[in-house]
Amino acid sequence: MESVTYLHDVVYVLCSRSSTILRFNSATSEVLADIDVSGFMSPHDIAACEQTSHLYVADFECVWRVSADGAAVQRWLPRHGTMKPWTLSVRSTRLLVTSPETRQLMQFDADGEELRRIQLPRHILPRHAVESQAGTFVMSCSDTELDLDLVSLVSEDGQLIRQFSGCRLPSLRWPNLLDTDSRGKIFLADTYNRRVLLLDAQLELRRIIIDEHQLNDDESLRGLCYVEQTGHLLVAMQNTVAVFDLLGH
Repeated sequence: MESVTYLHDVVYVLCSRSSTILRFNSATSEVLADIDVSGFMSPHDIAACEQTSHLYVADFECVWRVSADGAAVQRWLPRHGTMKPWTLSVRSTRLLVTSPETRQLMQFDADGEELRRIQLPRHILPRHAVESQAGTFVMSCSDTELDLDLVSLVSEDGQLIRQFSGCRLPSLRWPNLLDTDSRGKIFLADTYNRRVLLLDAQLELRRIIIDEHQLNDDESLRGLCYVEQTGHLLVAMQNTVAVFDLLGH
């Protein structure tokens, strides 16, 4: 498993080195028909948009747009030039793409038109980013000057507002996955420490939600998706997708 997302009561799982998107009914776990995208080269992240009822997949040099039932598949971005997207997230109908190669965050509207391109400092290597309710951006990244993994709050012009590196905890190790809810809570997969942390909108640590004892042995965290409607956190690992009920936590 490479990444996971949720749309209209269906869980979508992206498999590494595969042309297939797996689908499951979220309530019954019933296996639904797979979506096959024959043009996939090296897909590595997937995100969903409720308003457009589409999935977005980051591939080697493009972003694919796929309808929820798989009937419509489009090599969607870039419209011009080149792109090497790494991760994706959706806020309303806006798609946010990270590009470690160019140290940029790129935001697009529902029609694929570029809204903004945020240039980050040269020493900041972005991994995953989500737009906050306030219009700023929460980003997992590494600081190559400090040799430190971080979560950063970033302004619309690329300024670093504040950062979190694991206060009161062992240092973060490859925090590659983020998700947020409507209240600004941040769910962070601290990949190599094998844990999921809960931060508030100010990047203050609230608690450890999931630790290594709750995860399958020897499986790294590959994808993260919080389903606010149900309170479930979907965690994609190497061979499985685990579901955690945070409302009953």
